Amino acid sequence: MQPFFTFLQQNPYLLLFFVVGLAVYIGRASIKGYGLGMVAGAIVVGAGLAVWSSSYGVKLELNNFTKSLFYYLFMYGVGLRVGPSFLNSLRGDGIKFVFLAVVSSVIGLALVVIFAKLFDLPTGAAGGMLAGSQTMSAAIGSAEQAITSGVVKLPEGMKPEDATGMIALSYGITYIWGTVGIILICKYLPRWWGIDAKAAAKKYEKDFGVKDLEGGGLTGYRQFGLRAYRLENPAQVGMSIAKFRSIHPEYRIVNVARGGEPQGADPDLVLQKGDVVALGGTTEHLTDKMGLIGPEVADTAALGIPMDQADILVTNKEMVGRTFESFRDTAIAGQLQVTKVERGGVPLAAGLKTELQRMDIVSVVGLKSAVNELGEMWGRIARTNTSTDLLTLAVGMILGFLIGRIEFPAFGAKIGLGNAGGLLLSGVIVSSVVSRLRFFGNTPNAARNVLEDLGLVVFVSIVGINAGAGLLAQLTGAIALKIFIAGFIACTIPPFIVWAIGFHVFKINPAVLMGGVAGARSHSGPCREAAVEIQSTVPWIGFPVAYAVSGILLTVFGYFAMILAQ
Repeated sequence: MQPFFTFLQQNPYLLLFFVVGLAVYIGRASIKGYGLGMVAGAIVVGAGLAVWSSSYGVKLELNNFTKSLFYYLFMYGVGLRVGPSFLNSLRGDGIKFVFLAVVSSVIGLALVVIFAKLFDLPTGAAGGMLAGSQTMSAAIGSAEQAITSGVVKLPEGMKPEDATGMIALSYGITYIWGTVGIILICKYLPRWWGIDAKAAAKKYEKDFGVKDLEGGGLTGYRQFGLRAYRLENPAQVGMSIAKFRSIHPEYRIVNVARGGEPQGADPDLVLQKGDVVALGGTTEHLTDKMGLIGPEVADTAALGIPMDQADILVTNKEMVGRTFESFRDTAIAGQLQVTKVERGGVPLAAGLKTELQRMDIVSVVGLKSAVNELGEMWGRIARTNTSTDLLTLAVGMILGFLIGRIEFPAFGAKIGLGNAGGLLLSGVIVSSVVSRLRFFGNTPNAARNVLEDLGLVVFVSIVGINAGAGLLAQLTGAIALKIFIAGFIACTIPPFIVWAIGFHVFKINPAVLMGGVAGARSHSGPCREAAVEIQSTVPWIGFPVAYAVSGILLTVFGYFAMILAQ
């Protein structure tokens, strides 16, 4: 094996992407739905490979510049994703979930710091325990920033790479329960409280018109339809389209063909016997009154209406706070349907009473004219665009580095957000500005996902490789046990406190609160499992706001965990 490890040592980029590829492969494996994930897999693979090579006298190590670059790209990508949701959360009912996220994050930080001091753990353990117990891998980077910036004073004889290794070690020990524990807690908290969350979800669905957006998959059922009928019923002959709509508001006449030629759907157009009427509405309504107009026909002229599907980005401030139900009386109602809603980068179980928020992404399908009209009304149509505004990316990165240079006195030293925190804040600022000024700054979701996913997994892979050689020298059974106990407690206690506050103080629906607890830990896995447990997508309603807030807090708290645990 020595020639193989020597080859990897001499080809650092081959080494890097060998670890990244293995991490992604291992991260996909799961046992009954539970797995490491690619980030934890990167730590395990990187550190394991480095330890293995060291037994042959080969030290694997990668460039710190590369490590920092990818971490900075990741942090900026996180800021772009959570920015609009973070700002939207600071009003209305979102404040409740903001509070829950703050409580969970602060308690997690406090417990980690307390046990790091109580157990007299080595420098670096606090940052790693926070990242692992709260399943916030990004906190590894901010914890490391506290070391490289010199804010954390290392004990005599300890090298920076030893502290970085302890961060990685503590993360690996606490991550498993951090992941499995929060999933189990979120799934069974209502049951432990004596609450039927499934019944609570059904009540919420009924009260707010929420339907299952995930369970159907690809089926033959379509909620809305468009059909053509030849007008033979004398009751409708001589009636204008506007009058027909006032009598039958559940239907929309979207086109009329007369003599084989399309006439459009002007409200003043008077229907004549023999006209072929293209009628839109729900599947139930279209099959409810079969003889309302006449027999159904397959008419190309009537049904040859341009259709479209698009993602609409909500930017019009006049639309913020309005429910989907409030658009029922508009002219385009019945001409399109909402297929998906995303908020803060995650799917939202939307219903009739769901209120629109700025930067919601609403996927619709229907008549092209109706889609365009809705886009103008709500904000803009976000067509698939593979181009990225690299100028905005460069400006945002520069702004982040400048913010990171700002320092202020605290804890007996000068501290600041650092490059990572500055880039996170810069991403929030840029995404918020872009949401208001529509003519620049395009960063497609796919491009942002590359910044986040590749940035984080490459960074963590390098951390694991560089830390691996020194892990065995630092690891003892006593230290490992203390780290596990501290991580176990820091993972387990905050969700119970968050649940108690949300249920007893804020009176949040238990099904929604399940998602709020998952979001407060910035982990989508528990929310997904909760939705499966109660067979409803309602938990996703409580997830986005808490997820955005805790994502920012826990990332930054890795830095403060290192400082406070000194």
